[in-house]
Amino acid sequence: MKKRIEMLFGATLILSTTCGQLRAQSVVKEFVPFQKFITQTQAATSTTFQVKDSASFEEMRQHTLTMYQGVDVRHSFVLDSNHFDCIPVEQQPALRMQGQRNIAQPPPLSAIAQNTRSSNAVNVTSQFDSARPADQFGNSAQCEAGTIPMRRITLEELTRYPTLRHFFQKSPDASVTGVPVADAKPAVTGHRYSYTYQWVNNLGGNSSLNLWRPYVNGFLGEIFSLSQQWYVGGSGSGTQTAEVGWQNYPGKYGSENSALFIYWTRDDYANTGCYNLDCGAFVQTNGNWFFGSGFANYSNFGGAQYEFAAQFYLYAGNWWLALGGSWVGYYPGSIYAGGQMAHYAQLIEYGTESVGSTWYPPEGSGNWASSGWSYAAYQRNLYYINLSATTVWDSLTPATPSPGCYSISGPYYSSSPGWGIYFYEGGPGGTGC
Repeated sequence: MKKRIEMLFGATLILSTTCGQLRAQSVVKEFVPFQKFITQTQAATSTTFQVKDSASFEEMRQHTLTMYQGVDVRHSFVLDSNHFDCIPVEQQPALRMQGQRNIAQPPPLSAIAQNTRSSNAVNVTSQFDSARPADQFGNSAQCEAGTIPMRRITLEELTRYPTLRHFFQKSPDASVTGVPVADAKPAVTGHRYSYTYQWVNNLGGNSSLNLWRPYVNGFLGEIFSLSQQWYVGGSGSGTQTAEVGWQNYPGKYGSENSALFIYWTRDDYANTGCYNLDCGAFVQTNGNWFFGSGFANYSNFGGAQYEFAAQFYLYAGNWWLALGGSWVGYYPGSIYAGGQMAHYAQLIEYGTESVGSTWYPPEGSGNWASSGWSYAAYQRNLYYINLSATTVWDSLTPATPSPGCYSISGPYYSSSPGWGIYFYEGGPGGTGC
């Protein structure tokens, strides 16, 4: 079973050395209006960027233009080193590219996790910082009603990858430099983690994820660190997932802030899948959350703790995601092409993961799980939704395949409000992983 868990758990995107070294937060020196961005993309050539070949560059350029085809951007702003464009809900790429005209009906609000609040931590219900309603250029940092914020897909980011597929994928690839691949399984090549899991047929589940900002030093070959949920179905090349969590990934997001992210695949990360809204998969319906952007606050050692609740629920054929007590959007069941996740998931995983080469970054808070409250990262209020749409406390098994660097403490049960099943996760990383 351990081998099965490792095969399913960890495939994660690896960047080239160039991207791995982009560790410090980028400073946006110029605000680029949406139409100027489109005009620049239309005129761009492969000679402007360092790319594998002109054909790969053209595929990237065409993907960017296709994603924004027919889109009427209301306004744009800069958030956490990235441009965001406010796009009418009905014009977002996922609907257009999947040939859908109508937004699916969300589950009732009563289906969202109950008792998620804890008196010990601040429950984050939006990334929007009310203390900073405008960006550095004076643009409103919030989208109008009826629109959603879409992190801009730029050629500057795309061309950090050898091909468009590398930009989309999570699994390592032998053609990407910076991480040794050898002949190991993808899940254990360059990956180190601490996690918990349960094999159970389910329609989704829930946890509140403690927010931290671990230091990922790309100059040492570190790539990223994350804490997330995985919902997994199928096996082998038919492995399918729906994923959500926070990720500290300077090479992708241009910031050392941990960012909200989602991911999916229907073929074991081989030819399908993407982060956030980077391809036409996830349909976002709530404009108060910014996929690919950081948060206004992070937890402090021995001080204030911040967290956000995340829940997936397969409802009426679609994998709906709730964040902070509100439905945010969904992965249409059709993207799984009749596979296992179009029916239900079979495995739940919660935990941390990092990618590096000879040096691995901190996971969670960077402290050992045994450090406990306010020093180690945690996930709490852990339950799954059974096939009768009833919530059941998780019965999790801990796994620590890299005990020299990362650990799990628990799972435990607490009757304190909002805690239920919980565990601590993570560790300092280093070279002994």
